[in-house]
Amino acid sequence: MGLSKNQLKLITSLQQKKYRTLNNLFIAEGTKVVNEFLNSNFELDHLFCVDSLLFKNIENRTQISELELKKISSLKTPNNVLAIFKIPEKSTLVNDGFIVALDGINDPGNLGTIIRLCDWFGVDQLICSSNTVDCYNSKVVQASMGSLTRVSIIYTNLETYLENSSLPKYASLMEGENVYKSELPKNAVLVMGNEANGISKTILNLLSKTISIPRFGEVQETESLNVATATAILLSEFKRKV
Repeated sequence: MGLSKNQLKLITSLQQKKYRTLNNLFIAEGTKVVNEFLNSNFELDHLFCVDSLLFKNIENRTQISELELKKISSLKTPNNVLAIFKIPEKSTLVNDGFIVALDGINDPGNLGTIIRLCDWFGVDQLICSSNTVDCYNSKVVQASMGSLTRVSIIYTNLETYLENSSLPKYASLMEGENVYKSELPKNAVLVMGNEANGISKTILNLLSKTISIPRFGEVQETESLNVATATAILLSEFKRKV
């Protein structure tokens, strides 16, 4: 059957957030990632596949050529299948348990990795400031490797959320208390900041406590850790002490 001009136009447009919002659709690529979404509550809009034996029981399926897949894929090496899924309705914000909050994360790879970390460490809810990169950006979807299906992600005014939250609020800062020596609660909000500028001053004023990951290297010249790496270490410590 092949790829129609309208399908090509739609898929290409979904690389931009305004068209994802307008059409309420996003793209997932690769056999593993697409399988994760198909086996979740996400609703499939259409699937495009090169291999005639893959996903052959899917009703909304179109077989396309490798050349056609290259035209619609955002990957350097396209991986057999590209699927369009419907963006689900917004999740309900829950103010209990352990929550990760992101203040202005810009890099799609970092957000995707943080979503995977939340999935790994059993963090059900991820709060994102309105200026954090869109979780349905194709690079975020790819980096999350299917964890997007298991972590509730809510975009909101982070300042208002923190003002109304009764949970203890922790900030990750270079000058904070050594996390390995801190008494960490089971339920809290852990706020991680922008890659270049960290947590904004407005948000910092709303937080209860600051924690840091100490450097052990003798030279002590490394400026900071990547935000996703820092999130992994801090989540490990919070969960280890539960």
